[in-house]
Amino acid sequence: MPETRFEVETDSDPDDQPGPTPHNRWHPDIPATVSVEPGETFRLEMLDWTGGQIDDDDNPNDIRDVELEQVHYLSGPVEVEGAEPGDLLKVELLDLGPLREMEWGFNGIFSQQNGGGFLTDHFPDAAKTIWDVDGTVVSSRHVPDVRYEGKIHPGLIGTAPSHELLKEWNAREGELIDRHENDPESIRNHPTGEAEPPVANPPTEEAALMGEMDPDEAEEAAAEGARTVPGRENGGNCDIKDLSLGTTIYFPVYVEGAKLSMGDMHASQGDGEISFCGGIEMAGYADLRVDVVKDGMEKHGVDHPIFQPGHRGPDYSDWVTFEGYSVTEDGEQRYMDAHVAYRRAALEAIDYLSNFGYSREQAYMLLSTVPVEGRINGIVDVPNVCATLSIPNEAFEFDITPESLDTVENRSRDVVTDDPL
Repeated sequence: MPETRFEVETDSDPDDQPGPTPHNRWHPDIPATVSVEPGETFRLEMLDWTGGQIDDDDNPNDIRDVELEQVHYLSGPVEVEGAEPGDLLKVELLDLGPLREMEWGFNGIFSQQNGGGFLTDHFPDAAKTIWDVDGTVVSSRHVPDVRYEGKIHPGLIGTAPSHELLKEWNAREGELIDRHENDPESIRNHPTGEAEPPVANPPTEEAALMGEMDPDEAEEAAAEGARTVPGRENGGNCDIKDLSLGTTIYFPVYVEGAKLSMGDMHASQGDGEISFCGGIEMAGYADLRVDVVKDGMEKHGVDHPIFQPGHRGPDYSDWVTFEGYSVTEDGEQRYMDAHVAYRRAALEAIDYLSNFGYSREQAYMLLSTVPVEGRINGIVDVPNVCATLSIPNEAFEFDITPESLDTVENRSRDVVTDDPL
């Protein structure tokens, strides 16, 4: 087993860990806590993305009350010796799994007042499901008759930005916030038309954890440190389910040593992570091997991450697929709007799963946890993008194909909602 270079304890607060302190902001001056050589294999342990705010129980109030200023908690940064700006950092995901002391995960629907989600206007209230993690197989007491091999992966992995790139992030996201506040109609695909949930998350010193930075320097850095919520040119929180076992990723290097960080481990997730607290979130470990491609950004024309997916399961072959187009639920025609098209496909799938006794909340969380396949199938035929969402029949312990609808028993399957069970 590779040497564990970053260790965590799930029953300790993020800022009171026995080893290095995790961090929850992107900033080039956060010091490396691990140093490795090219070609070295090592293990990182990671807290769940909330830092232990969610309990293994039937009460969804912790989902409702999550302090989002804290997230995400990242292990690292890892300094790779010899890596310089302009290089590519090659990262191989050799093994991924849950920590032994936390072989369970959680999924949730965030309330509209606290982050919301892809379908927040349809699901404004908090809800939670707890999942047992048995290796790569998952099941939930809150979503009966579902047991499947998940798509285990880190939701967040990336290199540190340079000072110049950090300023660019803050400027462009600040401009987006200003445009939305001054002209809400300019954000055509924002579901509520209001500032809640926000269109972006600017830097905030509140709940910032800057790793092993000197406290005086940390306060100043937190005022400009980028939130980890979205994916960006450095990788980050892209929530790509196919960054799974055996995957190789190439990250642009912007600072000396690359400063690789990762966290937000998922036991499984569907394309889009649509409920926002959307994968099966867990504390976990990753075994990595790193290498450096000198001058790789210029040599290969790469300024965003690229990856080669691994080839280790699950291998689903029986799918039920739903289509969506660029027409809102109210019948408004949009021009080539992929966001609306995928929403419509997801809503069709949710309505369909209710035929089998699932509540709409359960169905929503299933689409976020089962490794569904999301696709943009047509993006050239005006005015409609065609998006599809495919659900693997093998994830269920009964048949969900249309042929089964004439004989299905309409069973009720309880979900944990804002009113605790």
